Amino acid sequence: MRVTVNHDKGLQGATQVVNESADQLLASAATGPVQITDIKREWAGSTMDFAFTGRMGFFSAPIKGKIYVTDKDVTIDVELPGMLKAFMPEEKVRAQVESRVRGLLNA
Repeated sequence: MRVTVNHDKGLQGATQVVNESADQLLASAATGPVQITDIKREWAGSTMDFAFTGRMGFFSAPIKGKIYVTDKDVTIDVELPGMLKAFMPEEKVRAQVESRVRGLLNA
């Protein structure tokens, strides 16, 4: 799943927003009974690698991806595991993440 949101904050401003709100951004991927735990993140230049666990009851799945920050946009790239898609439809997750990122970048 890929979500790209344009912004006018510049590279430094957008990187700061993403860094300060990364846990909120990643947690916004959860819908319904799915919980996000064990969030990890690491920056390499203007790219953040992240990983977390999506949990629902006794089921859990590792999820990882990247957030690319440029002077004009922020792109979140993440692969949702097949079983998780049954509980979190990709389009719904994409819409929630895009809305959250747009709100944070335009605040």
